Amino acid sequence: MSDRSRRPDLRRLAELSSLGLILPSSIAVGLFFGYLLDRWLGTAPWLLLLFTVLGVVSGLLSLVRALKRHLKDEPSGP
Repeated sequence: MSDRSRRPDLRRLAELSSLGLILPSSIAVGLFFGYLLDRWLGTAPWLLLLFTVLGVVSGLLSLVRALKRHLKDEPSGP
């Protein structure tokens, strides 16, 4: 197998490995901003909870979009 024919396989592997980071990173960003806003505004724990939920929803939507894009690009058949 030549080096050129392996490049698309490695690119697909990199795309798939990034899928596992989409949801946790979205939740972490929501937690971070919710925590900072709660400390700044003194509204604990409401903004932390709100932004955590928004992070989960955003992460799930991003994950579904990425999976749809990946499955659409998947070659069908041998």
